[in-house]
Amino acid sequence: MKKVLTCLLALGLTVSSGSTALAVNFTGELGNEATFETLQEAHANAPAVVQGIVENGSKTFVGHPALEAYPDGTTFVYRSANQYAGRAAARMNTNLIVAAEQHFESKDAALEYLKGLGVIDIIDQAIGSVILLTPEGETFGQADVKDYYALQTAMLSQKATSTDAEGNAVTFADPEYFGGYGNVYYIGVDGGATFFNNFLSVEEDFAGRIAGALLVGGDMEEIRKPEIMVPVYLVNGKEDVIEKYKAINETDALERDDEKDVYYNQAWPLRKVVASKQENPELSSVVNDAYYGMFIKAMRVPVLPQGINSGGTEYAGYNFDQAPYSLCDRNALIDGKTADGICLIKHQMDDDRFAEIKTTTDMENMDGSITPAGEYLDVWYEYLPEEVLDGTAPAGSIPLILANHGGGDDPRVFVEENGFVELAGRERVAVVAPDHQLIGEVRGEALSSIVKYMLEKYPALDASRVYATGYSMGGGATYTVGYYEPSLFAAIGPCAGSPTPIPEEQVSNFDNCDLPTILTLTSFDSLRRLDAMEGNINEAEQEMLTLWSSLNGIELPAYDFEAYPHLGIKGDKVVVDTVNDEFEKDTWYLNNADGEPRVAFAFIKGPIHALYPEYADIVWDFMKQYSRNLETGEVVYNPYVD
Repeated sequence: MKKVLTCLLALGLTVSSGSTALAVNFTGELGNEATFETLQEAHANAPAVVQGIVENGSKTFVGHPALEAYPDGTTFVYRSANQYAGRAAARMNTNLIVAAEQHFESKDAALEYLKGLGVIDIIDQAIGSVILLTPEGETFGQADVKDYYALQTAMLSQKATSTDAEGNAVTFADPEYFGGYGNVYYIGVDGGATFFNNFLSVEEDFAGRIAGALLVGGDMEEIRKPEIMVPVYLVNGKEDVIEKYKAINETDALERDDEKDVYYNQAWPLRKVVASKQENPELSSVVNDAYYGMFIKAMRVPVLPQGINSGGTEYAGYNFDQAPYSLCDRNALIDGKTADGICLIKHQMDDDRFAEIKTTTDMENMDGSITPAGEYLDVWYEYLPEEVLDGTAPAGSIPLILANHGGGDDPRVFVEENGFVELAGRERVAVVAPDHQLIGEVRGEALSSIVKYMLEKYPALDASRVYATGYSMGGGATYTVGYYEPSLFAAIGPCAGSPTPIPEEQVSNFDNCDLPTILTLTSFDSLRRLDAMEGNINEAEQEMLTLWSSLNGIELPAYDFEAYPHLGIKGDKVVVDTVNDEFEKDTWYLNNADGEPRVAFAFIKGPIHALYPEYADIVWDFMKQYSRNLETGEVVYNPYVD
């Protein structure tokens, strides 16, 4: 195990960069050594470390005030080496919350306990933090609920801001130092299990942000019952407790072996209850089985408006302050590879092949800082089925998706939180995700070039089935690359894309070329896209829909929102269904003169402007129907493709 330090205050100096840090310096990784601290030490050390992360230089960081009154000596924080950090990268960190109803005489004793559970080895591999909770008193009780809420507030408030006493803007450091949000899992042993059963499972605001729980022993009061579905692994759980979790997860199927019973919902398999009876459970073995067998298959993402189902405290309204987070499939990368054989190849400032495609003007960033001219694409990530790398995939057999992250995101955050790692494993597609944050001026040429590079480098990729998608700013980038070289793609799927007009000189690119397109929005994608009061697409989004319809040979009638709410036109076909058993989705299809759908518009009712794993399936189900004839350049439509 890497050397454990108790303080990282000096680390900021090693990674510090000015507010004009170039894209060539951004990797989304901190480069830290592992640390083990009390919560108070972590709280005190966080601002200096987070301040020094690339692209954080223009902000002022402080510890989250929710932790100011946190009781001393009850909570410890282990941080793995080289955590994700910067922009939105900290959201990829895994958080293991361990609740043990005992007290430790020293940090060394607490660390040894965690090592004995096996969670240190797990988090060193996963990357993230282990947070060890102990009770204020002899046992967990109501006072510890208050502490847990403060801890949850600090951990999950990614990029949340406030003002100091002088009215200056400040950003909270704790969530980037040891927090996360999507991959949060709970491990409760005996009294720690009882604490979850009696106090956390009964609150949507608590259990609704946990992607999986391991409960060893413990009890649950008769009057208590879980409030919301949560995947749970029960070791020596009482029968009435098992039944309560089965009921909330609506399990309707059972798989049984000699070691455990696995109850699950056939339609939604993540809603799972594992029940194991063991006379003397070996805790590290149980933790290992729960983590690799259950936890890493699920994540939670916050896609509801702030304040929904969350506690009315003085800190209500911070970023991602809503519950429940959506429970979604996860295809976890472990040492750069998923269980189903998707391999991650990182290019982080190690290749200058695109250096000739440089920006020529300075760019103002979202925080007001200026990035000088001369930026180029030199960070990207390739997600490849193992059969592409080992040569067993036939030539031209694997589709390729260009995945464009949103403003302020890490490319990997987009690929994981928008569901493309899981899609890649299930559908056997390749994904390339470039860091295009600071190359706006040359996005069209640079993104087209990286697609051509991938096709040249990997013969297994299918040049007739290349697709592009992106979210928010990345949706705008998807429009841009589609304008620049439409014949390179078979279809595109901008999600909540920033409205991006076509350059006049690129209109002729579509003279003999269609490019099927699916656009998506949600109820709260209001900025520049939606009239939030009426729930109808605004003029900017109307222009995008009209433009892409025209580019695909479809002339739209006048918009009439009284007759046709939301989209303003009838559509040749409308499909109303539900995504993830939680939100209604209306999809309009617009046909060309041959009766083939060339444009679709999906509207999801309920979510905020945020990454959502369901987007991958939404755009893929449309895009996969199209390929491009490489000889004629024509689009080939096949509605029956698997």
